[in-house]
Amino acid sequence: MADTAILRALREGELEVLGRLPGSSNQALVVLVHADGLTAPFHAVYKASVAERPLFDFPSGTLAKREVAAFLVSEASGWGIVPPTVLREGPFGEGMVQQWIHVDRSVDVVAMVVDGDPRLRPMALFDAIVNNTDRKGGHILPTPEGHVHGVDHGVTFSTDPKLRTVLWDWMGEPLSADERAALERVRVALRGELGAGLGLLLDPAEITATRRRAGSLAATGRFPRPGRDWPAVPWPAF
Repeated sequence: MADTAILRALREGELEVLGRLPGSSNQALVVLVHADGLTAPFHAVYKASVAERPLFDFPSGTLAKREVAAFLVSEASGWGIVPPTVLREGPFGEGMVQQWIHVDRSVDVVAMVVDGDPRLRPMALFDAIVNNTDRKGGHILPTPEGHVHGVDHGVTFSTDPKLRTVLWDWMGEPLSADERAALERVRVALRGELGAGLGLLLDPAEITATRRRAGSLAATGRFPRPGRDWPAVPWPAF
């Protein structure tokens, strides 16, 4: 579970803008979070809703909320895939603020994907639950401690099947006992606290679709396969 002190700092701390992430499509800014009780400020990413690029298949001004919704699902799974993420007012209005992850630069993410690193299996299942349409290799962040985070979940939770990812190594394979347990935790949470939290961020139809996806995954007990009506891999892939 996410550190409560970090979440509190993300929600209530002062955000000092340091600069823009080069190449970001939605004006992602690097900020320094200052908050009482911290031994030192820490870095985070701030994406203001007002700066979101309009998309033809997602409602305008909703991408930041989808990032937070993905974090809530990640927390319910128990896997801690998505870094601590909140919705709050920032220097340029409401947006999402997410703890910066310092990655292990010695890890070859391309090799992780190509070789089917087993640490990516939970992320593949998580993406199927949230209907992630943009799991690029660059959105996979291995840490020096060996954990693997996933970021950039603004295009998730569509009511239409849009799973687009580089993580297809396990398509059609049976879910492990741990994976089935995590899926069940999400399904139970969707009927309670998680469902209520998503209700503040997503359209009711999107929450219903999430419940159906989770139910379908539980019923088949297998990783999904690519659909026929949507590209299976994002471009660029890395």
